[in-house]
Amino acid sequence: MANSLSTALSKAISRSITRREWLNYSSALLAGSAFAAPLAQASQAHRLGNELRIVIPANPGGGWDQTGRALGAALTSSGMVDKVVYENIGGKGGTIGLADYTKRYGSDPNSLLIGGMVMVGALALNKASAELNQVQTLARMTSDYLVVAVPADSSIRSPKDLAKAMRENLPEVAIAGGSAGGVDHMYAGMLARVSKANAEQLQYKPFPGGNEVLQSLLQKQVQVGISGYSELREALQSGKLRALGVSSRRSMFGIPSMRDQGLDAEMSNWRAVMTGKNVAPERAKQMLAAIEFASNQDSWKQSLASNSWNASWMTGKALHDFMEIETSTAQLMTYLLKLKS
Repeated sequence: MANSLSTALSKAISRSITRREWLNYSSALLAGSAFAAPLAQASQAHRLGNELRIVIPANPGGGWDQTGRALGAALTSSGMVDKVVYENIGGKGGTIGLADYTKRYGSDPNSLLIGGMVMVGALALNKASAELNQVQTLARMTSDYLVVAVPADSSIRSPKDLAKAMRENLPEVAIAGGSAGGVDHMYAGMLARVSKANAEQLQYKPFPGGNEVLQSLLQKQVQVGISGYSELREALQSGKLRALGVSSRRSMFGIPSMRDQGLDAEMSNWRAVMTGKNVAPERAKQMLAAIEFASNQDSWKQSLASNSWNASWMTGKALHDFMEIETSTAQLMTYLLKLKS
């Protein structure tokens, strides 16, 4: 996977207010200085109106749903909008929601779409990556890593046990994860490949959200599950599930990395916010400015902490280049890992 890139915040917002200026204004406001008026005027300039729709191309309860609702809460609490309406459209890694969004809201200046690597992967799997051209990606907001987990009483007790089981009889190791083609699916294929198993025999069971992955594990419908930490955290902490490892380079969440335990499989997930292709450039800039402002407020920071997400802000040309790299990566991995829908 491509490494995360860092970039300066977009300066193409009205009045050219930068992140540093926002922070200066915020500090001054808390101190009761004369900067309070410019800050209030700036935030008012980027208000998005009375009502905003956030379309979440997944079922309630998963990572995209959590991200969309956290963003909506930050936008309302920061005064960027009075009310947010949420619309969940699940299925096929966000591709159903993407198609519905572009059809109904492609020109709507009061709607946003949540997306991310799962959607990029699902489109690559279906040879439909060009559909991403129907939306404008405004900002990448978060990134996180995947947890590989098993039922607490599973005979698979370590990454080496998993590799042995996959190598000896991959069809008997059913793996649950998010939608076909998404980051969980790619990671399952990567695990099979580094285990020296025949990836074409991978038994991957796609689910529309992290909650369904969790239930399939708890009900022992599958042997292994792959999902974000926030979606498995309670079951892990209660002892109902056992974590084998995390997909990061080093340990996270108190869980050793798969890489440090002998399986060199590293992969990250990310989530972004988008709007319709036909939304006017000035409105898109205003949306970006409002999202940027909201992402610097306590509400969003608390969501990052409570969900164990990493802040991963990226926009502008760096984001455009990143999206091109991720799309190409997803297409290549789908081919190399022989992923099937």
